Amino acid sequence: MKTKLALALSCAALLATSQMATAGDSFNKPLRQQSNPQIQQLLEQSIADLHLTRATRNKQLSVALVDITDPNTPAMAQINGDEMMYAASLPKIAILLAAFESIREGKLKLTDDMRQTMTSMIRRSSNRAATKMIRTVGINYINQVLKSDKYRLYDPKHNGGLWVGKEYASGVAKHRDPLHNLSHGATALQTARFYYMLESGKLVSPEYSRQMKTMLGNPGINHKFVKGLSKSSPDALIFRKSGSWRDYHADSALIEHNGRRYIAVALANNPKGGEWMTRLIQAMNEIIVDLHPGVVAGSVHADASQAAGVAGPRSSSKHLM
Repeated sequence: MKTKLALALSCAALLATSQMATAGDSFNKPLRQQSNPQIQQLLEQSIADLHLTRATRNKQLSVALVDITDPNTPAMAQINGDEMMYAASLPKIAILLAAFESIREGKLKLTDDMRQTMTSMIRRSSNRAATKMIRTVGINYINQVLKSDKYRLYDPKHNGGLWVGKEYASGVAKHRDPLHNLSHGATALQTARFYYMLESGKLVSPEYSRQMKTMLGNPGINHKFVKGLSKSSPDALIFRKSGSWRDYHADSALIEHNGRRYIAVALANNPKGGEWMTRLIQAMNEIIVDLHPGVVAGSVHADASQAAGVAGPRSSSKHLM
């Protein structure tokens, strides 16, 4: 039987071959068509090693992992990726997106106060700031943006996605999602698409994608993914939004680590969900490190600048991510 490291090295060779063969057209494919069997195998093995296979079978846990070390050839793996779950504060990223869309349309002006409010909503997960932005942008507008052909971050064909149906304050949810009746929902794959479009400069505009990414940086809450990476990879850069409410736990991040880049998303409905995520991110980080053993800091900075917004000609595709 192969060891996990041997399996990863074998998968790394296959991944490199696959990426060279598909580099010419993979950027134009939707992210959900970038499924990679090698990374899928490694992810499923990690889930088994963490004794979380039953949780995935019971649909208590959804996970997505996307290797974007080369942003033109993303490689994706997922388990329950289209399972819609209550996601607590994670959908605040949807409020952020809609706010910048409204700014682009000239409906809102990006003031210093608004920038500070949005940063607080993301980094410290301020409910007061989120409610203020919902009232400023409009809850109907937020979900129109999510459902729009431009983004399809909420898509009935794929069981939903990101949804904001209530202010982050007391009161009745009057705008629950039409498929699952959730007030604040997400799927792992749609959340991963958000980060991939962000890194590709496709959220609103390259410049606004860059500004949103800045707000997602320097997380102010040290738990789940942040806690896990602080132990195993303290030098990693994390652009992240999480969520917690009762037994529901969620985390999502774009992570840059010594020249490697990847997207990680996990949603759970279990009292131990937060603990799962601390261990999950360590396992997912290990997968990416093992797949790219020769990558060193600085080796992908040119690609990183393109993906963050200074995009080259190939990123002009109008295809959905």
